[in-house]
Amino acid sequence: MFNLKHRAHGCVLVAILILSVFLSGCGDKDQTLNNPYRAKDKHANIYYSAFAERPKTLDPARSYTSNETLFTSQIYEPPLQYHYLKRPYTLVPLTATQVPQPIYLDANGKVLPEDAPANKIATSVYEIKIKPDIFYQPHPAFAKDERGNYVYHKLKIDDLAEIDTLSDFKRQGTRRLLAEDYVYQIKRLAHPELQSPIFGLMSKHIVGMQAYAQVLREYYDEQRKQHGEDTYLDLRAYDLAGVEVVDANTYRIKIKGKYPQILYWLAMPFFAPIPWEADYFYSQPGMQANNISFDWFPVGTGPYMLSENNPNRRMVLSRNPNYHGDTYPTQGEEGDAAQGLLQRAGQSLPFIDSYVFSLEKETIPRWNKFLQGYYDQSAISSDSFEQSVKVGSDGQAHLTPEMRDKGIRLNTSTGTATYYYGFNMLDEVVGGNSARARLLRRAISIALDQEEYISIFLNGRGIPAQGPLPPGIFGYREGEAGANAQVYEWHNDKAQRKTLAQAKQLLAQAGYPDGRDAKTGEPLVLNYDTPASSGPDDKARLEWMRKQFDKLGIQLNVRATQYNRFQEKMRSGNAQIFSWGWLADYPDPENFLFLLYGPNGKVKFGGENASNYTNKKFDRLFEKMRSMPNGPQRQAVIDEMLELVRYDAPWVWGFHPQNFSLTHAWLSPTKPNEIANNTLKYLALAPKQRAKARALWNSPIFWPLGVGFGIFVLALVPVGIRYWRKEHRPLRKKKLGGS
Repeated sequence: MFNLKHRAHGCVLVAILILSVFLSGCGDKDQTLNNPYRAKDKHANIYYSAFAERPKTLDPARSYTSNETLFTSQIYEPPLQYHYLKRPYTLVPLTATQVPQPIYLDANGKVLPEDAPANKIATSVYEIKIKPDIFYQPHPAFAKDERGNYVYHKLKIDDLAEIDTLSDFKRQGTRRLLAEDYVYQIKRLAHPELQSPIFGLMSKHIVGMQAYAQVLREYYDEQRKQHGEDTYLDLRAYDLAGVEVVDANTYRIKIKGKYPQILYWLAMPFFAPIPWEADYFYSQPGMQANNISFDWFPVGTGPYMLSENNPNRRMVLSRNPNYHGDTYPTQGEEGDAAQGLLQRAGQSLPFIDSYVFSLEKETIPRWNKFLQGYYDQSAISSDSFEQSVKVGSDGQAHLTPEMRDKGIRLNTSTGTATYYYGFNMLDEVVGGNSARARLLRRAISIALDQEEYISIFLNGRGIPAQGPLPPGIFGYREGEAGANAQVYEWHNDKAQRKTLAQAKQLLAQAGYPDGRDAKTGEPLVLNYDTPASSGPDDKARLEWMRKQFDKLGIQLNVRATQYNRFQEKMRSGNAQIFSWGWLADYPDPENFLFLLYGPNGKVKFGGENASNYTNKKFDRLFEKMRSMPNGPQRQAVIDEMLELVRYDAPWVWGFHPQNFSLTHAWLSPTKPNEIANNTLKYLALAPKQRAKARALWNSPIFWPLGVGFGIFVLALVPVGIRYWRKEHRPLRKKKLGGS
């Protein structure tokens, strides 16, 4: 009876539990059981997304990767930014009152006219005026007591015993942004311990930068001997010749010669302000050991501040309560208004209260949460491409019915990047300026079918390159004017790749009919040098490469080595054919054409000219072009340069990638920006619309549970009957025996 009784009670408890779960889904109609976020945030103005790789540093002097600039560009404010809507990309003021115009000086310090020849200009001076009344986010480094003394500037290690994050400091403060903060950050680029990735480049352009770094090294080494690793080097005490404070709101930068590209750098976090108080605060003993530093806790004036930093779980950007304000652009390009991109013109920024980024290393969970409405935007991986996008017969990408039914929008943009196959111009077979080698390179350029590559390996997400310049960069031409006549012919308003027969004809003219040396009869064998990889996609790409050369009768020998060995082969000039790519640092043709500038040759000069291409005429034109303002004259020079490199064919002009992303209907229309990173402030949300969609898309299906509950109840009936009978049957009288 004991077992039967407790079994019955247990079954009843299970039934009650199942019923309670069933009934729990009948509460809030907009709340879902699988919602990973807090119920109270259901209608909150919070944007949700994911990041796949944890940042290594958020220090603006060191950070240079896209997963880091996602955060630093919302927090730090350099003096300039890019217009959100205009293309080609256009610089506009951010904290500066205007985009500075250079003053040119000769070797004697005399002012030169604006159109002075570049070879006459000894120094370019940029004077930058900062808007008044901009304040930093709240931070303990600024906290002062009643007497005006800094509260946390004399900390000892024992004071940090219970400090794990900035929020553990009870007091915070702020102060006004000053011109000296921008100067302080530029000095930090030369700090011996920071090893800024742009120091080498800036030391070539900013007056006195190289010498300044040597001075800092000497003083820093001396300080470390006295104070150990927790050493504060007060950069205010050491003057940098090329950067000076004029007044509280003005500073100057002096550039060697003429280098107009410095303006693009002034739109990057490298040139954002750093207050000395924060630098001193983080340099105190014990701070680095507690991971309290610029690496993890930025200090900025931007629209957002990092309110939660757990790179192993999630990172949160929240509104900066001290933000000076900005407004949405009132002008854009043709078609922007029709796409809804100007519906918030002139309104105050930012629109969203906070951004929550969760760590998601795998693509499938990220994609599923986007489809459930728990992430507001999503990139499109190869795994999810066919589910989301179909490429029509017109070659255009269209959303699948499933995506359209959810109101999802497709955003496309062409990346400011170029991927190419390079010929080592120092190689005795494929390199050099001989007609034979040039014809061979052109034949291969035609045979390597980039349209096919894009279709097979990129799901159509790319456009064949006609030269080194991608769309969006000044100098790039659309249509027939921009077509590479060495590889394409213009038919029916479209560039069509020349035929394989034409490629074979060029190969024969080069002395290799059907892929054999006309003199020896030996087959032509070429080497493709590449870093070793064992992934299935990489194997398929290598097989595709072999087939492209096989079309010409050329045997391709793949030489795969470890990446370090591959790099060494490139530096020493032992590679023959290789693949490479370049992503724009800034939207200027100089940033791509310098990849073919002779004095940047990798073998001889250690530069980024990986093909070691040299053409004296091209080099002269490059030196002229790089200091010219955008306009018809500069375009004409670029056109001439492009024709030279198309004729010489040091590269197989590969492709420019196209980026596809998806956004939900409750997110405002967005315009992809391949250069600017501080674009989160332009987004807006409709949280109530999102909550309704989440409830609809994640409604639990309870009828199977109800059926199961009914079956369970029916199964209890025999147990209940047996139990009832056991409890209520009459006791039988014992037989009384006797003799």
